[in-house]
Amino acid sequence: MGWVEASYNDNEGNPLRIYTSCYVTQTNVNNWLRTPFIDRKDANRLYIDIRFSMRKCIRHKDPQRLQQCKETFVLYYYEAESDFANAMMPTWDPETYFKMDVIAADYLYEDENDIRINVETKSIPITRQGVYFAIQDTGACISLISIKVYYITCPNITQNYALFLETPTGPDLTSVVQKQGQCVANAAEEKRPTYLCKGGGTWALLDGGCKCMPGYQATPSQTCVGCPAGTYKWHTSNEPCRNCPAHSFSSHRHSVMCECESGFYRSPDDLKSAPCTKPPSAPLNLKLKSSDHMSATMTWSQPQFLGGRTDLSYRVECLECGTGGGSPCRECSSGVEFYPKQQAFNTTSLTVRGLLPSTDYNIKVYAENGVTQKSKRVSVAQTEFTTEAAVPAKINDVQVISVGSTWITVGWDRPLGSQGDIERYQLRHFPKNNRSGGDLVYTKQKNYTFRGLALQTEYGFQVRGKTQKGWGQYSDIIYVKTGTLVSRSTIEQGQGMSVGIIAGAIVAVILCMAIAIIMVLILLRRNRNGCNEKNVSECDNLQYTNVVHCAPLEHHFNGGLTVPLFQPPGVVKTYIDPHTYEDPNQAVREFTREIDASHITIESVIGGGEFGDVCKGKLRIPNRAEMSVAIKTLKPGATDKNRLDFLTEASIMGQFDDQNVIFLEGVVTKSNPIMIVTEYMANGSLDAYLRNNDGKFTVIQLVGMMRGIASGMKYLSEMGYVHRDLAARNILVNETLVCKVADFGLSREIESDTTDGAYTTKGGKIPVRWTAPEAIAFRKFTSASDVWSYGVVMWEVMSYGERPYWNWSNQDVIKAVERGYRLPPPMDCPEACHQLMLDCWQKERSHRPKFLAIVKTLDKLIRAPELLRKIAKQRPHNFIDPNMPDMTQFTSIEDWLISIKMERYSNNFLHAGYCNMEQISRMTVKELINLGITLVGHQKKIMNSVQTLRAQLGGVQMSEGFLV
Repeated sequence: MGWVEASYNDNEGNPLRIYTSCYVTQTNVNNWLRTPFIDRKDANRLYIDIRFSMRKCIRHKDPQRLQQCKETFVLYYYEAESDFANAMMPTWDPETYFKMDVIAADYLYEDENDIRINVETKSIPITRQGVYFAIQDTGACISLISIKVYYITCPNITQNYALFLETPTGPDLTSVVQKQGQCVANAAEEKRPTYLCKGGGTWALLDGGCKCMPGYQATPSQTCVGCPAGTYKWHTSNEPCRNCPAHSFSSHRHSVMCECESGFYRSPDDLKSAPCTKPPSAPLNLKLKSSDHMSATMTWSQPQFLGGRTDLSYRVECLECGTGGGSPCRECSSGVEFYPKQQAFNTTSLTVRGLLPSTDYNIKVYAENGVTQKSKRVSVAQTEFTTEAAVPAKINDVQVISVGSTWITVGWDRPLGSQGDIERYQLRHFPKNNRSGGDLVYTKQKNYTFRGLALQTEYGFQVRGKTQKGWGQYSDIIYVKTGTLVSRSTIEQGQGMSVGIIAGAIVAVILCMAIAIIMVLILLRRNRNGCNEKNVSECDNLQYTNVVHCAPLEHHFNGGLTVPLFQPPGVVKTYIDPHTYEDPNQAVREFTREIDASHITIESVIGGGEFGDVCKGKLRIPNRAEMSVAIKTLKPGATDKNRLDFLTEASIMGQFDDQNVIFLEGVVTKSNPIMIVTEYMANGSLDAYLRNNDGKFTVIQLVGMMRGIASGMKYLSEMGYVHRDLAARNILVNETLVCKVADFGLSREIESDTTDGAYTTKGGKIPVRWTAPEAIAFRKFTSASDVWSYGVVMWEVMSYGERPYWNWSNQDVIKAVERGYRLPPPMDCPEACHQLMLDCWQKERSHRPKFLAIVKTLDKLIRAPELLRKIAKQRPHNFIDPNMPDMTQFTSIEDWLISIKMERYSNNFLHAGYCNMEQISRMTVKELINLGITLVGHQKKIMNSVQTLRAQLGGVQMSEGFLV
């Protein structure tokens, strides 16, 4: 007994070698078939495709044969470092090999002329050098047509001018492998190019890349080719090569810049794209405008030729040639000043000050631009002049005559060597620390008294004289402090007045401080009394036992779930619709926080969204602990509208801060790909989590989950916010089973109470099974329509993620709800929970409870678990599932089970003696358990069909549901 090798012709007549095993009449069948050693190569995960056909056991009428006949086989694998197997090793038993799966056929045949091929694909992570696959047959009639073993890779690809080589996918279906790219020839790395290889063999989330080096231009085929002669490219980029600018050329390929023609130049500060230019010609019409004994002003016109540049400037050279002519010229002394300055200015006038009287000067004005120094060409104009005769000499004997508390008198003598009469004197004074803070005064006397000065302040004084030739130089500064030369009696009197003023000021300050302290104490006492009264009032209204300070209470129950029973009321901010902003990007900046992309590490792809992939990763922000986060990415090639919608969801989410609403960590908008970063919810969406854990939670745990969702919706509704897409798929669950409301892509703001809080859509898809009737019919969404959706979410929770209204069409759902149909209580659903669902499904939206009332109701149930013991009863009515087949037409139990895809339990029913549909119609859940059907989901599916069968056999259209 064993596998038999045989020949087989496919549909096109091609011969194939196959293995068959068909020992359905024998007992204890144990046939094994093993592949040769398969080297893993670079694979991290191996896939195996098995093509096979299988015959039905039902064709055997003998019950004994039916009992031992199988319609499955078992697939195993064994990892090894080398090909060591022989006829005895590894031993042929399930304990030696690792079991991959029990393979069942999707298609079973009875007639050899109607054979259909089954294809089953399985995969395993692999860590050793190679693997053996083995198949065990325990009594099926099976033919193995082919076995294909392979691994998946992300193909060679060039993106952003970086080559990413073929990369095997990771060991897990959801894991990603980060691959670093290599720049193509003649390209340089701009940012380290990385690509993520996903489990399905596709690339995602490209980051960084390369750009073509100087002298090379990018092509659409992702290559970098040299610039042709006559063109150039001087920087690293993917821009095309440019033609040489004016008066320049390139005579070879790969030119980084173009050389200047003879007589033309380029400044070191010029861009490589700038044309080559020349220096300017000399300034025109340089002439003396005015002069006196110590200054001169000159003007000129700009050069006739500017050299093709705009950076024209002037430089001045001053030569002092003595008096009377014939003296050698030398550079002007350091005391000479130039206005606006001596060099690098662009005005066409110049004033020179600090000149000597009766002296010959030669002023040269040079015109220059950015290439003057490189060309060494001089472009100059010059003029000569003689300064006028001397002005009054410098006064050097300024003296202090007297000093008072607010006045100072100074005096001086006529300056020696001055020619002509002194017409008047000019004095200036200023505080020592502020030379610009004084005033100018004039007098014909040789003394002057400054009055109105500040007490005990040091002042500086200067004097100069004026003749017909002009003003002389200022005297050296003398400093005098007010009050320094007063008499002793005056000083004592002033000190007495100061002491009196200081004493009075101290008394006034002490009185003010005392009054302030008394007022603070009074206010504190009033606030304390007010707070105490408020706390007592709030605690009384709560009617909680053992409440001392109105602190939040928590209720703990099995499963590790913590449900907060009370949260102190606070001020809830109002939601602002980002669509009301003229610039929606402003809303993103206002409500979100920008995250540096370098702080994010993507670990795996966990799903896909409307706009791109959803990944798991780590967020490492300096001075903060590392945390796990979920990352939504915007796919490449997204439109501006996609980008705006993507970031609008972030600006909505960024306004929320509640323990039962998903929290936004921040966004990445300044680099690609654009990302939305939120807290990571380890258990994923609520509907999938419930389906994967069917029947594993207590009723109190399920109620706790519903309470968390209601609390999150209460927070949102109090902010003036309608969700519009509340469903279990849009609820996320963390590792401690806390449920949080998520997915705000369809959300909008509620209007004021004066408009009945209604929001009318402009079209778009509506999730019919979760949407209130008025929202479907009139597209009016309110917090009350969210309450309807919440009732459906409760039903999903209590049914462990079953699809609302099962496989009905959307039109059938709309019609049924309009006629008054309401979803029946799920199996083992407490009556109190189903009643709350029915309250949420009231046709009149004003009759539905508010989320605040829902939270209080669930809190009550959690505190008093005895209220959850009464199980809701099924109630018949005259509406039937329109998609349920006519159960009375089935002639065998097997056909019935096949119609509801429960054929795996055919033997269970037959061995228990069930032989007609009338017996099935009387079945109970207890009998299903006795048959060995223990999966809650399968029990529900079978019992729903049984309920319909009862109605059809009785000739009455019936279904489990409610009319309200």
